[in-house]
Amino acid sequence: MDSHVLKGIYEEIKANLEKGILPFWSEKGIDRKYGGYILNFDRDGNALGDSEKMLVTQTRMIWGFSALYREYKNPEYLEYARQGVDFLLKYFWDSEYGGWFWTVKPDGSPLDGAKMVYGQGFAIYALSEYVLASDDKKAKEYAEKTFGLLQEYAADTLNGGYYENLERNWSRAPFGEGAGDIKSLNIHMHLLEAFTTLYACTGLEIHKRKLQEVIDLVLTKMAYLNIGCGFDQLGPEFVRRPAISIPRTWTQDREADSEIADPVDTTFYGHNIELAWLLNRAGEVMGEPYHRYDYVEKQLLEHSLKYGYDYELGGVYYAGPYDGPATKLEKEWWENCEAMIGFLDAYEHLGDEKYLDVFAKTWEFCNAHMINHEVGEWYQLVDREGKVLAGCIGNAWKGIYHTGRAMLECKKRLEKLCDNI
Repeated sequence: MDSHVLKGIYEEIKANLEKGILPFWSEKGIDRKYGGYILNFDRDGNALGDSEKMLVTQTRMIWGFSALYREYKNPEYLEYARQGVDFLLKYFWDSEYGGWFWTVKPDGSPLDGAKMVYGQGFAIYALSEYVLASDDKKAKEYAEKTFGLLQEYAADTLNGGYYENLERNWSRAPFGEGAGDIKSLNIHMHLLEAFTTLYACTGLEIHKRKLQEVIDLVLTKMAYLNIGCGFDQLGPEFVRRPAISIPRTWTQDREADSEIADPVDTTFYGHNIELAWLLNRAGEVMGEPYHRYDYVEKQLLEHSLKYGYDYELGGVYYAGPYDGPATKLEKEWWENCEAMIGFLDAYEHLGDEKYLDVFAKTWEFCNAHMINHEVGEWYQLVDREGKVLAGCIGNAWKGIYHTGRAMLECKKRLEKLCDNI
């Protein structure tokens, strides 16, 4: 790729992060009345009033400001993270049963005490990143305490992995529609992400060992590497299940039709690409050889490019069957954010120029259609051609995490690439 083109993309991505995403969330995302974060914004960035505060996005905001402080050393970012940690510890921690509530009211009053492992994992991820930024001992204590509670109450010691949908007292939710008997790639992939940062934070052997266990489980039980994709939902013994709409998940809450014609064989291209680069990050933190996961990365990327990539217009489609073309042709913000990191990561590890090309084409599509440049943040969902289907800039699930992380990861990777051209 021409160096001027690559440097131009670098400048655009840097500008989206530094002049768009960061100013938006710094100015509008801090709840200066109650503490924590405000997430509810329309497509023009206008606040939509008080809404519940969800563990996932409150912790993602902590992670975002902590990671961005580590990059830019702006003390305001660390303060935005610190006040989020204070709110989290004061209102989300369950002093009776341990662990973190799923949702609270804007002022911190309890709403839903469920112990969703997805949320517990993001608490570990956020607090660990905050410790790396601040060396805060209390945050480290609670990150380790949450990890311990997962081993005590959520780990399936017979079959491996973790039960995901738990009640306030850590009992499993009802089977069937309550999904107490479901295990998913998504939750275990994000535990991989959380345990990676926890180990980077503590250096403890137990955290490294449990990280390796999750990696081994994902690669042997939850991904079909011969085809090159991950399974969506499985039972306790890791037998594939038809996908159901699970309470307290993004697929149930998202502002768009998420019905899939053949749910038993559904995979999400964004998850597969995200898994690839998260594996490489985990390997780096654990001191694994640089090319440890090259085969896995190649299989996951090739599947997504074969079935889930729009070569004509750019961008990654929403979902499709394991072994066939995409059936859901919408393009969602988080999948395309993760895809850009994954394509750059694959170029770095595998050296194939095509990954750099699809990265550039994905950015071209996103820059033209998925970003509200007047506001600085990304829309949730567009159709194949780029028409906005769900324009919310922020909601209970959508904050600084995917966009901020993607622009930060891409910026840092492009700086290294541009230096080497």
